[in-house]
Amino acid sequence: MALTPQDVSRIALLARLELSDAEQAQMLAQLNGFFDIVERMRAVDTTGIAPLYTPLSAVQDVSLRLRDDAVTEGDRREANQASAPAVEEGLFLVPRVIE
Repeated sequence: MALTPQDVSRIALLARLELSDAEQAQMLAQLNGFFDIVERMRAVDTTGIAPLYTPLSAVQDVSLRLRDDAVTEGDRREANQASAPAVEEGLFLVPRVIE
């Protein structure tokens, strides 16, 4: 997928960027280079290869440091809402700002 100079102009317009002709040409080359890398990556057959959760796992054994999913503090809803100007059924009430 190669971009055209018109594509770069449209992207610059949408991004509210003002690019000179030289900057547009440079951006065109950079974007097309990026898309070329993506196309080369798509061409690689990755069937049967498990995804890595970290790039380090490709070169060394990395174990995940996960903690137990356990409650560490109790329900403090009432204490947290004590200073609120208006609360109803455990919810903060705020003034309407959109008509």
